[in-house]
Amino acid sequence: MDETLGGGAGDDSLDLDLLASSLRADDGDVRVLLRALVTRLAGALGERLEIERTGRFRKSDEIRRVSIRLGDDQLDAVVDRGSLECTISRSSGGIRIRSSRVTLDEWLRRLLGALRDEAATTQATRLALESLVIGGTQ
Repeated sequence: MDETLGGGAGDDSLDLDLLASSLRADDGDVRVLLRALVTRLAGALGERLEIERTGRFRKSDEIRRVSIRLGDDQLDAVVDRGSLECTISRSSGGIRIRSSRVTLDEWLRRLLGALRDEAATTQATRLALESLVIGGTQ
């Protein structure tokens, strides 16, 4: 397990690339991918995870937007016509200083990398990340 999380002798970036690829391959529908990430990470991220769902008058299971705050970074993914628009923003002193649009691959790599770093010190995050690696994205 530690090798997948980057604790072994293997190349960390390769491990994260493989995990990101498996998430995308298992869930071609971006809504399913977001739902799987939200399900696996909600407990570990708590209030740092914000979810906006579709539908105005009824509660919907479909996710329209996910926003994750990790340290000074904010990772946003918005469903737009069946694809994801991903951005990563950087803040300093509570002020957004930079925002970049990135590919889904880069967004997943940054998210998983930040979670891996946090998992070294936080048990809840480690369990959530292990759930992604071991449990898949069902």
